[in-house]
Amino acid sequence: MAEVEAERAKVLAGVPHGFMTRIGGVSTGLVEGLNCGFGAEDDPAAVAENRRRAADAVLSGAALVSVHQIHSPRAVTVDEPWPDNRRPEADALVTKRQGILLGIVTADCAPVLLADRAAGVIGAAHAGWRGAESGIIEATVAAMEALGARRDAIAAAVGPCIAQASYEVGEELRERFGEAAQQFFSSGARGRWQFDLAGYVAARLAESLVGSVEVLECDTYCDQRRFYSFRRATHLGEPTYGRQVSLIGLPPEA
Repeated sequence: MAEVEAERAKVLAGVPHGFMTRIGGVSTGLVEGLNCGFGAEDDPAAVAENRRRAADAVLSGAALVSVHQIHSPRAVTVDEPWPDNRRPEADALVTKRQGILLGIVTADCAPVLLADRAAGVIGAAHAGWRGAESGIIEATVAAMEALGARRDAIAAAVGPCIAQASYEVGEELRERFGEAAQQFFSSGARGRWQFDLAGYVAARLAESLVGSVEVLECDTYCDQRRFYSFRRATHLGEPTYGRQVSLIGLPPEA
């Protein structure tokens, strides 16, 4: 069995975190590997084991806390862990509690991990085009500020997501984003457009005045060996798809 694999961000060096790939899990079939999503029609026992393995690879013994993601601009504060069957509907989590891992699952959307080391405040956000356009980044930063973080001290990393070359969209989406965001659309074939999701999310982070931003150059659509992809599964006519998890935590006090 392969070991669990994770991408790490330089801007988050020293903070327990990881953008997990699909490598190293126990799921089988179409979601073979480290599927950490509850909605993938996977064996619940396999998902639980995969989530345990992912958590142990980042911060062993920590409680993994996640939300029921709905492509919203809602961020929630984690004061105490909650059970998986009572996850609130939201698309970002923030905390200042040690011993907790914040988890976001994705399959083409952009996972964003954030930390203010000095304040001891962390965040994790799920940024698809809907959430990013409606304000999930700004909501996450504001929720971190409410816990004592400073915007200029926050480091943020945009993890593996669908790349611009793989993300063809229609004119209606381009028009929805307005003139200010046209730089993130390039002309594609047959009157279609290629959307730079990672670049757009990074720009929203910069506009929120966070101190540093890093974009990991990983295309979930093209790299089938390492990543799950909703759009790839759709194009292949597959009935389900897995989700990779991105985690960030604060180690317990010694």
